[in-house]
Amino acid sequence: MQPFKKLTSRVTVMLVNDIDTDQIIPARFLKTVEKAGLAANLFADWRYLPDGSPNPEFVLNQPGGQGASVLLAGQNFGCGSSREHAPWALTGYGFRAVISTSIADIFHNNALKNGLLPVVVSPEDHQRMVDLFSEDPNAELTIDLAEQAVYLPDGHTVSFPIDGFAKSCLLNGVDELGYLMSIEDKITAYETQMTN
Repeated sequence: MQPFKKLTSRVTVMLVNDIDTDQIIPARFLKTVEKAGLAANLFADWRYLPDGSPNPEFVLNQPGGQGASVLLAGQNFGCGSSREHAPWALTGYGFRAVISTSIADIFHNNALKNGLLPVVVSPEDHQRMVDLFSEDPNAELTIDLAEQAVYLPDGHTVSFPIDGFAKSCLLNGVDELGYLMSIEDKITAYETQMTN
């Protein structure tokens, strides 16, 4: 997993509330346990027309919606089922962070375990971001995970909460198993001590 320390990026604005995991990656694409290739089907039912061609009205198919590493979403992002494929598809596409006023708990946890930073902000700060990035789609923000801060192009700073263990894992680019493997010597020493 790629470490997440500091990210500067443009922002894709997708102000739809209650985007569920079936909209992020439809169930028909869940026949794999591989992460590779899922990005092609991210938001598939919105991104493509019935004939399979790109929907020109969908934000990811518009020039301003491409190349950004941050998704600014409506409230209750990632609700629905617990499929881990949703953060896989988002990170495969190139997103490193999702910002919303609320992010569903299971998606939130799956995102953290897969290198996608879920950033929850107040409605007021969210609206500030909507205004800024709708007015200037080329504007950039910076997310500093160590400081737990989002630096906006107008000079405003937004802080966000994150669990300390999850933060440490993201900063070091490891999941829970990777963390346990990194302290294998300590675990072995403890087990040896307890059995003697």
